[in-house]
Amino acid sequence: MSRTIARPPGDQPAKVLLVDDRNDNLIALQAILQGMPLVTVAVASGEAALKQLLLDDFALILLDAHMPGMDGFETATHVKSRDRTRQIPIIFLTAADRDARLALRGYAAGAVDYLTKPFDPWILRAKVSVFVEMWAKNVLLQQQAERMDQLESAARKALSALRDGDPESATEALESIDPLA
Repeated sequence: MSRTIARPPGDQPAKVLLVDDRNDNLIALQAILQGMPLVTVAVASGEAALKQLLLDDFALILLDAHMPGMDGFETATHVKSRDRTRQIPIIFLTAADRDARLALRGYAAGAVDYLTKPFDPWILRAKVSVFVEMWAKNVLLQQQAERMDQLESAARKALSALRDGDPESATEALESIDPLA
């Protein structure tokens, strides 16, 4: 069954941040996600991921749990501590054994899922699809809320102008509303 991922009108596709210290894993992840309506950005360390998060907005982070230097758990903790990135879902990917304590550590660090390798690429695609869909709907809701604020502001200005006996200003306030937005 084919599923279309919603995209906010006029916006760029969702971006997914791939974080793994092994280049072959990054290439494999890009291949798995190929053909989906999203853009992948691959980085090789937790530090590089945090820098990338300062530059771009992401719908999802696929994060290797075990990396030299700043590991995935520490990276996730930093991501979740920042207001700007706190809401980005994180899926941990790890080659580590199926130790339940590691999964719990991942969830405690803010992950929404924890997959051990080898994992089914179709399951990963399905999970990514769900989070990208949620991101797109959230962006659309934010746009609609901004539009409602604009409409409410224009309506208040028009009502105030009418109360003041100034129909021309009321007309101007209402005409300032872009009907195509």
